[in-house]
Amino acid sequence: MSLLVVGSVAFDSVETPFGQVEEAIGGSAMFFSTSASYFTDVQLVAVVGEDFPQEEIDFLGSRDVDCQGLHRKEGETFRWKGKYGFDLNEAITLDTQLNVFGDFHPDLPEDYRNAEAVFLANIDPDLQLEVLEQVKDPKFVAADTMNFWIDGKRDSLELLLSRVDMAIINESEARKLADEANMVKAAQAIQAMGPRHVVIKRGEYGALCFADDEISFAPAYPLESVFDPTGAGDTFAGGLLGYLSRHGQYRPRDLRQATVVGCVMASFCVEDFSLEALRELDHGQIEQRFEKFQRLVNFEPLELLED
Repeated sequence: MSLLVVGSVAFDSVETPFGQVEEAIGGSAMFFSTSASYFTDVQLVAVVGEDFPQEEIDFLGSRDVDCQGLHRKEGETFRWKGKYGFDLNEAITLDTQLNVFGDFHPDLPEDYRNAEAVFLANIDPDLQLEVLEQVKDPKFVAADTMNFWIDGKRDSLELLLSRVDMAIINESEARKLADEANMVKAAQAIQAMGPRHVVIKRGEYGALCFADDEISFAPAYPLESVFDPTGAGDTFAGGLLGYLSRHGQYRPRDLRQATVVGCVMASFCVEDFSLEALRELDHGQIEQRFEKFQRLVNFEPLELLED
């Protein structure tokens, strides 16, 4: 099943307590596509400048990511600079240069318009709506967003949410969007806006999945070394949507399984800067870590307690 992603491709400069990188490859569409490519075919729509390395596009091709929709324009590629403290759940943005991304309007190649699954990465909700006007009859649409759009383009965002099957957002975004502090109430309020399913990313604490009226929880994998959380959320979404797209089923049980797969992929992402930990994965490593997740959360039924 084809999986379409529309988002950003960027250069990231990142500093964490464990090191730093300058102008590493990043962007929501890069992390998502790389992660999802381990499970299904991916069609990518984004824009880069003249300075974006061809070898990175070749890398995507080596992962069977279709790059017809990756447009190269005159100018420089989107750049983001950020810093993390020991609380790796929150990034401090130091600089943002939109460059060619500032004039980005997604133009889908004709064969992308038949995509069966769509991920609308974190971009302007008006652009996300433009994508929905171009795809013909997708079976499943998921969307990400951020506080900037919740504050600045609420009407467009609510229109978008009324047209998608799943919202994938983090805790602070869920609270702001729903105006609810409690995560269960927040998810229910977001579901009332349109999406039947809501996945709330909780960083180092895993993810909550609200699929119709069922709730499940996937923990984050306990790691000895965490270097850089940049892109972990999009890597999570890539694993989740990639798995769903591969199997073509969107029942609550499938969403529960896919959420764990997303956590598996995110656990690899944070073990190095940029895409480095995702580049050389194999299916055996993914399956092995998934089995470790199973053991992590598996327990026997509770025996009857005596008074």
